[in-house]
Formats: sequence, structure tokens, C-alpha cells
Amino acid sequence: MVFTTLKGGDFMRKYFVLFLILMLLVPIFGKVNFGSTQMTPAAEREFLLNQLAAFSKSSGIDVGLINFEYPDLLSRLEAEHKTNKITINLVADLQANLYNFAAEGLLADLSDIQIPGVTFLSTLEKYSTFKNQKVFIPWLQATYAMAINKKAFEYLPAGLSKDDVINGTEKWTYKALINWAQKLMVETKTPQLGFPLGPKGLWHRFLHGYIYPSYTGFQAAKFDSDEAYTMWRDLQVLFNYVHPACTTWDSMDQPLLRNEVMIAWDHTARLKQAIVERPNDFVVVPVPRGPEGRGYILVMAGLAIPKGVQNVDEVVKVIEFLTSPETQVAILQNVGFFPVVKEASNAIPEGALKILAQGVLNQSSAPDSIIATIPGLGSKGGEFTETYRNAFTRIVFYKESPASVLPDLAKKLKGIFEEVGVPIQ
Repeated sequence: MVFTTLKGGDFMRKYFVLFLILMLLVPIFGKVNFGSTQMTPAAEREFLLNQLAAFSKSSGIDVGLINFEYPDLLSRLEAEHKTNKITINLVADLQANLYNFAAEGLLADLSDIQIPGVTFLSTLEKYSTFKNQKVFIPWLQATYAMAINKKAFEYLPAGLSKDDVINGTEKWTYKALINWAQKLMVETKTPQLGFPLGPKGLWHRFLHGYIYPSYTGFQAAKFDSDEAYTMWRDLQVLFNYVHPACTTWDSMDQPLLRNEVMIAWDHTARLKQAIVERPNDFVVVPVPRGPEGRGYILVMAGLAIPKGVQNVDEVVKVIEFLTSPETQVAILQNVGFFPVVKEASNAIPEGALKILAQGVLNQSSAPDSIIATIPGLGSKGGEFTETYRNAFTRIVFYKESPASVLPDLAKKLKGIFEEVGVPIQ
């Protein structure tokens, strides 16, 4: 034995040094390295770091946040998977990217993971699976919705109630919106419906992500179809009651505040100011439904566990913290992403954020949801959205027939998806 000739004190010192060296060589499985493409801006990153630091202090679980761009995170996960040297224990990314990770076999199946004390919105749960495996836990969401001046409820058409609109029942349809907008215009002598059709407005998102899926079930796959022709005819009727100044509006908060319209659709971030300034005057509600369901765009981020992670129990504790009602509310207040759990709505203080969040939660809870995600078309994204704007201008403003406009544009859309190599949605 090497140490038999050493004196007692020397032996103990040598033993202690050897012990320290061995400890440094042993992997520390207790730490959770959190790789995230979300909350990368400085202010958002600082907020999340503070939240995680507080969690680490109270739980004893050391969490390290590492921000990535999507390609870099993919490369890291692929390399660790190939070498079986897993250092990223928890991943946060957008839904579509998480599907890509799952397709490459990089993510663990979370079907047996239960997060106590929270109820995830059923629609979000449905979209957290890939090939019959649960590949992520919902974490964040953002979307577009409708804001309504409460005075508009005084002019509801027959068969439609305030509760129908606020809760997004099957009676809250695009046909009902047409009837409501018509009644508002007749009784107030002014069009009371507004959309952001200005140069920087997000009107194209309504076309491809909202009304198209609601009538056809798809954003682009049935662009030129009988169902699409019906949709365009209804849109032509609807625009008889839309405020003519909408072509100058890039966001709908100011038209609402100026009382130019009582009903408006836009991104929640572009409705927020109206709700903040006059929270007692407005309510945020789900969008109407069409013959196929209630189509809307959902930007969702989820939390996933890479395959091969050893300290799953610690990782799940971090997920429990990030999806707790308290953390979800803190994220809404500080970052602007909306909760994904029902219990969070009860924890949001009264005021503008609660109004916005309740509308988003009601929309996400709708059983007839048709989720649309913005296609990842890279540099072709502008051509994609311009195709919808072009169709709208020709059919609604210039009164061309859908049959003369849609076939050629449908070929263009198909070509865009084929060129990029993305399945048409």
C-alpha cells in the first residue's frame, strides 16, 4: 500500500486531498441546467434569473440558465445525445421547435409526469403531444383576441348573449358577428367594427390564422375551396360594417380609446393600452367560430426533458415552479406572456392584466379550438402573408369573385411551401 509508510497526520492529509480530487471528478447530478430560447432579451433574462435564484434558495436545487438560439440548442442536444453525455437537463422552446427535437428522438416521454396543484388548459395539453408521446409541458402562450367596449352589449342581435361572447360558446360565430356589426351600424349610424389594416397592422394574421381555419380547417391547404369561397363571401358582407378608417390603423388600442369602434381584433400587446387606460370600459373575449371551429393563432412555449437526464425528480420540481400559478402571474406581469394553467386566473390582481388574461384563457379553453401556428417559412414569410393581403384587396375592396382570384394564388402558396420544404398547413 502506498500510504503504509506515512505517518498518521500525513496519511490523513493525503487521503483528504485524494477525496477532494475524486469528488471533483464525479458528475454532479443535482444541478439543473436550463437551456432556453425564450426570455433572451436582457430584461426578460434578468427577471427569469431572479425567479430561478429565489427558487434555488428555497428548494436547494441549483438551476443554471443558458440562453440559446434555436439552431445552437438543437446542435447541443444532438451532440449530447450522440455522446450520451447529458448536461442540459431542461429545455424551453416554441412548440414547433420542440416537435422538431422530438422527431429526432431527443426528448423524453413525459406522459407519466404529473404536476400537482394546476390544471393545464385542455387545448394546450392536446398540442403538447407528438406521435402519441407527451413531449413537453405547456409554459407560456401569446395570441390575438377581440376587445369589446361594454356598451356594444346593449346592441346584441337576437339569439346572442353577453355570456356567449365572453365564454366563446357555439353561438358566438362569424355569422353572429356580422349580425351584431350590422345592428351596431344601424343603431349608432357609424361602423363600430375595426381591424388593423394599416401598413404595419397585423391584418394578415387574421386572414391566415383565424378566419381561414375557422371556415376550412386549414391556413393554406384549402386556400382555393368551396369552404374558402363561402368564407370570402361572408367577409365581403362583414366589411360593409367595418370602419373605413381601418386602412390607416396599425394597432387597435387607439381607435378603441378614441371611441371610433366598439369591437376590435388585434394582437393582445396591441390591445393592451386601451385596457390599461380604461379597464372598466372594455372586455377581452375569444374570437368567433366558423363552420369548422374556432381558429386562432397560438404562440406557445413548452418545457421538455431531454432523453438520458438522470435527475428527473429535480427537473420536475423546476417545472412545477415555472408552471405554478404564482410564477405564471409573475411572468404575465413582468414579461407579458399569458398563463397556461386555469388556477392562475384567480391569482391575477384585478385590473387590465386580469381582463386580458381572462379573455386569452377563455379562448384557449374553447373545446372547438383550431390552433394555427405561424408557418416557419424563413425569407418567404413575407410572400406568404402578402398572398392573403392580395386576395383580400382584390375580393373585398375591388369586388372580384373568389373563383377568379384564388386558383392562381393557391398555386403560389403551394409553391412557397414546396420551395422551403415545409408541409403545407
